[in-house]
Amino acid sequence: MSSGFLSKGGTIDEVIRACDHMARHRTGALIALERDVGLRSYVESGMMIDAKVSEELLLSIFDPHTPTHDGAVIITGDRIASCGSLFPLTQMTDLPTSVGTRHRAAIGLTEENDAVCIVVSEETGRISVSVFGKLTKALDLEDLKRILEGLFKQA
Repeated sequence: MSSGFLSKGGTIDEVIRACDHMARHRTGALIALERDVGLRSYVESGMMIDAKVSEELLLSIFDPHTPTHDGAVIITGDRIASCGSLFPLTQMTDLPTSVGTRHRAAIGLTEENDAVCIVVSEETGRISVSVFGKLTKALDLEDLKRILEGLFKQA
């Protein structure tokens, strides 16, 4: 993991700023942050990018007028590895009907590995995070930052 990942203006800050903008404009998004378990097969299911993470690039990818907006972005270190990637949907049957496809994909991916998924709901503008198959909904930006920093702290 690069040293700029958690630093001011680093990857986490760029992701949080993009999520804030998308939440306010009700732009749906699904962003997976790779941790120890590689996400190569999921990266290959999308369009490979390999670009530095930036708020502007994330906003462009998830713009509803672009062909890339429907799938997921996968971030590896401080790089966007792919966009338009497809994740397995959770098989959980006890989820409320309000939990949409993006949220089900976030849970599905994180049931299989240690990735962290951030979801921005286009219906509500709310931000959620899924880790180890558990979804935490309706986070504010401070909660999001605290959770991400806690999950990505150097050991």
